[in-house]
Amino acid sequence: MAQEVVNPEEQVVLGEEIDHVRLITLNRPRQLNVISSKVVSLLADFLEKWEKDDNTQLILIKGAGRAFSAGGDLRMFYDGRTSKDSCLEVVYRMYWLCHHIHTYKKTQVALVHGISMGGGASLMVPMKFSVVTEKTVFSTPEASIGFHTDCGFSYILSRLPSHLGEFLALTGARLNGKELVAAGMATHFVPFEKLPELEKRLISLNSGDENAVKSVIEEFSVDIQLDEDSVLNKLSIIDECFSKDTVVDIIKSFGLEASKDGNGWIGAILKGLKRSSPTGLKITLRSIREGRKQTLAECLAKEFRLTMNILRTTISADVYEGIRALTIDKDNAPKWDPPTCDEVDGSKVDLVFQPFKDNLELQIPENEKHRWEGKYEHSAYAALNATEIAK
Repeated sequence: MAQEVVNPEEQVVLGEEIDHVRLITLNRPRQLNVISSKVVSLLADFLEKWEKDDNTQLILIKGAGRAFSAGGDLRMFYDGRTSKDSCLEVVYRMYWLCHHIHTYKKTQVALVHGISMGGGASLMVPMKFSVVTEKTVFSTPEASIGFHTDCGFSYILSRLPSHLGEFLALTGARLNGKELVAAGMATHFVPFEKLPELEKRLISLNSGDENAVKSVIEEFSVDIQLDEDSVLNKLSIIDECFSKDTVVDIIKSFGLEASKDGNGWIGAILKGLKRSSPTGLKITLRSIREGRKQTLAECLAKEFRLTMNILRTTISADVYEGIRALTIDKDNAPKWDPPTCDEVDGSKVDLVFQPFKDNLELQIPENEKHRWEGKYEHSAYAALNATEIAK
């Protein structure tokens, strides 16, 4: 597995047991609580243990510092680029965990302030209750760096109204707390100053009864009213543009709308869209649209194939160039290969969507009685890795 820069003394995830309540704190505040392999393993261990524990009734999850979670640890992926499948294990474990978070058997509440992006938001949106504030910022910016919308978001975004999912996935446009509630990706809006008191009340409630938990949250939550300039007030334009068949046609249509009076909001978003990886955009658009007809398990299996093929540079090394430009050299001047959408070969895009051999697919357990089976350590990949190590 790729080596990540983690202080061995640092507790990257805290798990507290308070009578019938369990409190998870993502605890890498200086790194905006990015998700590393260690974070994934600890989350999986806690969640499995507590789902099986009759004494556990309510799970709370929050982020330390000024962020909930900024998503996957990009440096970990970049540092592993020269080693074959160095990040396969963490990818497998994360996507497998995503399925279990969506289908978790105990009541979960995410208390979300600050950044909640990409894979980090996969610890927010699927929860029974997700509480956001005026400081919450959501985004799925993966396509811009040559990656794709993952961690179950090809399932989540594809189920948003009309073509809002394509818009968010392709542009990485940000939503605030009010917009998340309006879009159905969060359940309650609570002013930031009230969040600590809400946490205390939920702990003192000491119950996972959904109605009781909802009642407590509603004591603190307020009704939302979208800002006049919210992108959610621009859905007719978004639907007109992002319903187009191809990325090229979407960009062309969005550009035409940008030239009309009153559409000044489009300019910065369109500029970012045009600067994004053409390969990442094409893969992402197809993934979201396939997601509309796929189950959660099918979406996660597809995302696993896409991620591994992208990290293996099956058709392009854009993801490493995107990470380099954004977080390593920070020059924000990526050189994409190929440089334009017209030059991205559709038949090559087909390659990254091809199913793996059955035993090499992400193994999502179908039998509810055995839902915690199918882990990485029981996969064909672990056996292959053990064989390689033994050589």
